[in-house]
Amino acid sequence: MAQTLKTTIKEGAKRALGVNPQDAKISLSYFTVAFVSLLIGGLFGLLQGLERAGLIQLPHWLDYYSILTAHGLLLLVVFTATFTIGYQFANLSHSLGGLLPKVRKMAWIGFGLMLIGTVMSATMVLLGKASVLYTFYPPMAAHPIFYFGLVLIVLGIWSSCFGVFTNYRHWRKNHPGQTAPLLAYFAMGVFILWFFASLGVTIEVFMIIPWVLGWVETINVMISRTLFWWFGHTLVNIWYLVATSAWYVIVPKILGVNHFNEKLIRLVVILIVILNIPGGFHHQIIDSAISIPIKFLHVFMSLSIAVPSLMTAYAMFRVLEKAGRKNGGTGLLGWFKKLPWGDVRFLAPMIAMIGFIPGGAGGIVNTSNQLNQVVHNTMWVVGHFHVTVGVSVVLTFFGICYWMIPHLAGRQLTPQMNKIGVIQTIVWTVGMTIMAGSMHIAGLFGDPRRTSDTSYGGHEAALNWLNFEIIFGVGATILLIGVLIQVYAVFNMMFFAPKGHTEFPVATAAPGAPKAPMWTERWGLWAVLLLAVVAMAYVVPIVDMIWNAPPGSPPFKMY
Repeated sequence: MAQTLKTTIKEGAKRALGVNPQDAKISLSYFTVAFVSLLIGGLFGLLQGLERAGLIQLPHWLDYYSILTAHGLLLLVVFTATFTIGYQFANLSHSLGGLLPKVRKMAWIGFGLMLIGTVMSATMVLLGKASVLYTFYPPMAAHPIFYFGLVLIVLGIWSSCFGVFTNYRHWRKNHPGQTAPLLAYFAMGVFILWFFASLGVTIEVFMIIPWVLGWVETINVMISRTLFWWFGHTLVNIWYLVATSAWYVIVPKILGVNHFNEKLIRLVVILIVILNIPGGFHHQIIDSAISIPIKFLHVFMSLSIAVPSLMTAYAMFRVLEKAGRKNGGTGLLGWFKKLPWGDVRFLAPMIAMIGFIPGGAGGIVNTSNQLNQVVHNTMWVVGHFHVTVGVSVVLTFFGICYWMIPHLAGRQLTPQMNKIGVIQTIVWTVGMTIMAGSMHIAGLFGDPRRTSDTSYGGHEAALNWLNFEIIFGVGATILLIGVLIQVYAVFNMMFFAPKGHTEFPVATAAPGAPKAPMWTERWGLWAVLLLAVVAMAYVVPIVDMIWNAPPGSPPFKMY
């Protein structure tokens, strides 16, 4: 009893002091890679937009498809993965009283592997030897070093996964009868998804490597596409789960209220973990080799994510209304004006949450069999992706930076930096609205994606797309300004802001609120259910793709 009390007091003191300094170095290192990737990937995004609009002509040694590949790799894989891992390690350290020494080693090993892998893959892309786009679909083939780099990135992610599992299990073992703190619970869900999602792309890459090395002559294109989207679709929901951790746990503290019912929050995490991997097929909804019943099954599974999403919307509206009324808001919507719009820690994730409404609606269009026929492979899809990732996810990440980075670096979030953050959020929102909005409209008129030249010999229909493509370029230019401001803010808060303390805002349960049920801690059961749902969705179609395999394809080398 005395020992338990002593341990509790010790861990409480550590949480009050914040993240362990050794753990803070890990998170700051991951953030450094994340924001260098954002800077380079953002610049490539602007170059794409300007070439697409016909405003610049890229040199032959840096063509459109190379920077399109690098843009996807650096932003969708490296930026999001390194930010997610850095953020979650900080959350674990704060919630569980510090990382275990062996977990720190695993975190550093993961960091090293991801850094080496990123340099290998990105170098091949920039040398023009891996212009295979973000999805790297066979039969397009890149230089083998590109794939070896991807293997190292995945191994780095796995090292972090096993580190988180180890730390979580250690805490649970030493706290029998207790539920883990909410941020740690979210981290567990995020890394379970990281691990199982990356299994699909790992199998794909190990199919591709012998093929590009010439050890086998052909590859089954359908299986490789399917395995990619096993990973690719789940990646979106990994970002979503990371964002919701901040919405549920951080935002209420900034607003000065308690978080919503913990049982509901944990149920949202469980549903996202179990349901989302099978949604991958909706990215292949026009692939003729997949049967109609399987497509309908995956449409249903994709739409099932709407359940935890609507639960989140309800919970967050309740939290926001409570905060607004606490600040004096009255009437039906009067509370909305009383929210702290001048606080970047709130403003950025709030716009992110608002952005999730059109993002989710667009997702329903993409998931629906008939509507997808209209927008598939058009700029609509690119616009949708920029709303969901660039607004709902990235703005949440940006908002996290303004309290987490000064907290980890032992510095202050100054009023001047808060003002810069507000300006950055507005610039980013305007740029993304212009660019993603025009992409949606152009897509409805048939403007294709993944194509540098869409003039089609001056055809009248194609010429109508040009005005929208110029607007893409305007939006991309504004977004690069937003990237520059954000990168400046991150490194200023990391190295140059006044030394001091910045709060790590974690909301608590309302007084008298019921305790979280212990059954929510049955991660083994959730993993088994996840595998059962995956098996239900993937076994039959993959066996069919193998049994009735079309002629395989030799590699078409893009270098």
